[in-house]
Amino acid sequence: MQDRFCGADGSQHMLADTGAVSFNFGPRGKHSALVIAFSLAACLVGNSVRAQTGSRLSPGNHASDQASKRGKTSGPAAKLPLDLIHPAIRSPALGPAAGPGVPFEKSGNADRRAQTRPQKTIDPFERYDKLREKGTWLNIPGPADTIDQDRDGVRSELADVGIGYIGWTHNSFVNNQLPNAARSPIANQLYMGQNPTFASANFMIVTYDLSRFGIADGQIVVGAEHQYWTWDRPGPDRAGINTLAYYQTFFDRTLELKLGYLRNQNEFTGTLFGGITGSNMSALFQAGMSTNAAPTPAVNLKYNFDDRLYNKVSVQRSISPDGVYAHITENPTGLNWSTANAGILLVDEAGYKGKAAPGLPDTWLRAGVGFNSSRYTNLADPKRQRESGNNFFYIAADRQLWQSDGLGSPSRGIYGGFSIMGAPPDLNRISQYCELRLYAKGPFDSRPSDLIALVASQTSWSKFAVDAALAKGQLAHRDTTAITGTYTAHLAPGIYAGVGLSYIHNPTSVTHTPQTEHALNLLVSTLIFF
Repeated sequence: MQDRFCGADGSQHMLADTGAVSFNFGPRGKHSALVIAFSLAACLVGNSVRAQTGSRLSPGNHASDQASKRGKTSGPAAKLPLDLIHPAIRSPALGPAAGPGVPFEKSGNADRRAQTRPQKTIDPFERYDKLREKGTWLNIPGPADTIDQDRDGVRSELADVGIGYIGWTHNSFVNNQLPNAARSPIANQLYMGQNPTFASANFMIVTYDLSRFGIADGQIVVGAEHQYWTWDRPGPDRAGINTLAYYQTFFDRTLELKLGYLRNQNEFTGTLFGGITGSNMSALFQAGMSTNAAPTPAVNLKYNFDDRLYNKVSVQRSISPDGVYAHITENPTGLNWSTANAGILLVDEAGYKGKAAPGLPDTWLRAGVGFNSSRYTNLADPKRQRESGNNFFYIAADRQLWQSDGLGSPSRGIYGGFSIMGAPPDLNRISQYCELRLYAKGPFDSRPSDLIALVASQTSWSKFAVDAALAKGQLAHRDTTAITGTYTAHLAPGIYAGVGLSYIHNPTSVTHTPQTEHALNLLVSTLIFF
């Protein structure tokens, strides 16, 4: 299993309403009546202020309660699981405002009213929300959680003309700590960590806001990716596009459309639990789903029944049926329309996603299926002609079990979840993947943005591939079991570091040697956003 990382932004904002002061003037003959009316109104206003003072200090009017009443959101407008932004800057309260017919208030009363008004909360980075990439479950953080934020005003100037950007570099190191690691030349390496393995993935995403032209939530997204591996097999090394997409919504965000060169690993399944650490998606990649390093042409449609229940479909050009490595080797830039033997992949996901709020736990349930027309090699008889008809399914759930700071940061707490993925064993080397996970967001009050995760997983290999290896006299195993513990620390805006241990029984695929039956991998990762 490989660790994946993502930053987050969970700040909340509250704005006080303002109104207008109204003056009422009547004919001179009614002067006395106006004086009496003003006096009565002043008394009512004074009583109202005292009553409002009590209600506004009530915990029931906390900002997080307001956040829990938000309507539907889409894409980056939705806040991320971890609270990574520094507390918002508070601005001085504006002067009191009265509605029509309420008389003018003297300065002293106005000052007293101002003291009882809730203070405005202003997030200087809120203006960039609409410039973050939309349409994905992977909510990449905003400028507040970057190392440069808005230094020298570059982001502000670009935002003024509708341009947003985010870049990041994710570097990881894996090394087996057992004395019998069976080191080998890099060319003969069989699994991550058999030799010290380093990987670097670097991204740049640029967006352009089309809503300025009246297109609802309209956005153009252009992304590039570069990756480097000391072990070539999980790669290979490449530099090319990561995405080239158009996005917009219809019918008050009931329908979302995204099309272009997409990486559907960020559009479906939701494998980055906790916003930081991720599940293994190899079972879906082998069946054709596009990846960050292998984007393909696709059209995605999402129908939101309400702000929680949804259904999302995709018509995607499949990646190579021979796997991600073969796809990148044939199409390193990602710009080719197709690769050899690749067909069309149809994906459908239904889900329920409720965000954490005071007293309401975070919940995400989803299930999906995929059907692929690509021509695959039949593992039961590799000499046969390639055949189509590959498919997959997945079921996943994550639920907040306990809120540690329900009023201040509802997303903090302990979570549990599971994933099950499956594919036909005659066309896929991985026939099933199962995972159980327990994790804590913001485990300590002094570390509200860190994450601890404990994950147990089992990968079942194709019975046809295993039987074929045994028939050749090779040592083979039918499954791989792993238990992984990680701690990810948010060290500073835009900077994360993770460390962990992963015990793996049978870390290789299908076949092994007596020296490669066990691994205890040290995992070290850094993630920097800019």
